[in-house]
Amino acid sequence: MAKLAFLGLGVMGYPMAAHLLRAGHDVTVYNRTTAKAEGWVAQHGGAFAATPRDAAEGCDFVLSCVGNDDDLRSVYTGPDGALAGMKAGAIVVDHTTVSATVTRDLAAEAEGAGIGWVDAPVSGGQAGAENGQLAIMCGGDAAHFAAAEPVVAAYSKATVHFGAVGAGQLTKMVNQICIAGLVQAMSEGLYFAMKAGLDPKAVADLVAQGAGGSWQLKNRAGTMVDNQFNHGFAVDWMRKDLGIALGQAKEIGVALPVTAIVDQFYSDVQQLGGGRWDTSSLIQRFRAMNGEL
Repeated sequence: MAKLAFLGLGVMGYPMAAHLLRAGHDVTVYNRTTAKAEGWVAQHGGAFAATPRDAAEGCDFVLSCVGNDDDLRSVYTGPDGALAGMKAGAIVVDHTTVSATVTRDLAAEAEGAGIGWVDAPVSGGQAGAENGQLAIMCGGDAAHFAAAEPVVAAYSKATVHFGAVGAGQLTKMVNQICIAGLVQAMSEGLYFAMKAGLDPKAVADLVAQGAGGSWQLKNRAGTMVDNQFNHGFAVDWMRKDLGIALGQAKEIGVALPVTAIVDQFYSDVQQLGGGRWDTSSLIQRFRAMNGEL
């Protein structure tokens, strides 16, 4: 068992840190809102710290799941950042979905202090975090990955190493690109079914058994039909992720026409007040266009 710090107690980090504690690790948490860290300790045990540096002192691993590039820099750099408190030989495991650029920059800074870095964004959403069933895509030195894998096994159903630092973030971009196109296609198909007079849930159940099946269809079709979106991965965060993917695509000279279109469709959902709705709320565009909202 290891001495760990976990930085960031959002909808993903809160249950992930709890899984680590239940696995027997010595866990200290940090959250920008201290009251949330205090509440986590009251519920689960462990300890909390007032700064990332304090949380990271003496730890073998520092894990994080925060919001975006700027949030990640803020918890690792500066006099109160985690890197300032970490010992040589310790390893960062960052689960935040951020750009490959900030990942590589921070990893280089960590390397200068003798600290390893594994970028390890996740897929599976809030339910996956709560149930310990996340898919984790990793980049970093092979030895650092091998050391981190048994730790993240506390909340993983699949953990794969894809290459050097940044490879995990690039893989997560692929994940989000695929989801964006898939959810738009589902929205079109389900809305078509409704307007054609079919039972859309029955249609989705059948399609899910064939070549059109997917996790999204099995887990989101019913709530899309029922107009329920107060769950899952928020549109605001999806737009952040798609922006990262589109920026990376421009940098490497790859066209992502469908992703670019769906990103704009998500902007329409935001204009409907759906920034915190689940990503499956793309179907609301059709309802809005037909005066149903």
